[in-house]
Amino acid sequence: MNIDLSGRTALVTGSTSGIGYSTAETLARAGATVIVNGRDDQRVKSAVERLAESTGSSSVRGAAADIGTEEGANALLAAEPDVDILVNNAGIFAPAGVFEIPDAEWLRFFEVNVLSGIRLARHYTPRMVERGWGRVIFVSSESSIQVPTEMVHYGMTKTAQLAVSRGMAQSVAGTGVTVNSVLPGPTLTPGVEEFIRSLNGADVPFEEAERQFMAKDRPTSLLGRLIRPQEVANLITYVASDLASATTGGALRVDGGVANSLIP
Repeated sequence: MNIDLSGRTALVTGSTSGIGYSTAETLARAGATVIVNGRDDQRVKSAVERLAESTGSSSVRGAAADIGTEEGANALLAAEPDVDILVNNAGIFAPAGVFEIPDAEWLRFFEVNVLSGIRLARHYTPRMVERGWGRVIFVSSESSIQVPTEMVHYGMTKTAQLAVSRGMAQSVAGTGVTVNSVLPGPTLTPGVEEFIRSLNGADVPFEEAERQFMAKDRPTSLLGRLIRPQEVANLITYVASDLASATTGGALRVDGGVANSLIP
């Protein structure tokens, strides 16, 4: 299979590191013009420079904006009014006891993880429909169907993304625009690495900390290790391509089998 995204423009939110960065890199290698997004202008500039060097592409640019706010989302839409591929990857997570989470945190998680993607998709998707082609991808999580006890507010937002994605797919049925969710499992991003190190202390080698975390906290994983961002990016890039023209309204797992379920 040859994935060719030449002539397509892709916006990947939260793409200065982790899954988002790997996705931006893979899309650029496939020929897409890629817009890197993050909250910090300097981090966005740095990511653009690194991507241009690693991919040899001159079609990578940045758009710094905090899309977890209405003002930030509007600023991004004003700067980049039209795209062919939207990857809603921006998100936050943090452990907390469910009965200790204040209202403000529930609202913050919902606005960053869910409403940011809704705002962007609400703008871009009708334009995709007018052209008869487009891809909207929500980066959800296996936590959407297997809610982690230590992060119920995070799991809530990931489940909400599945409902939003499916509903949007139904709303653009037969238009040439597809809307899907991708469900990564525990992935070796900088944030997850920091989280796992905090559980085991600085003296424990990370490889051992990873093994202990997977055995204790994610024992259903069939991989027995953290997923690498590139492995998630590969699926996202496929879903963004013409090859996935019959895939829409789906919740596609790239979770290493950690979700002990036959479906979403």
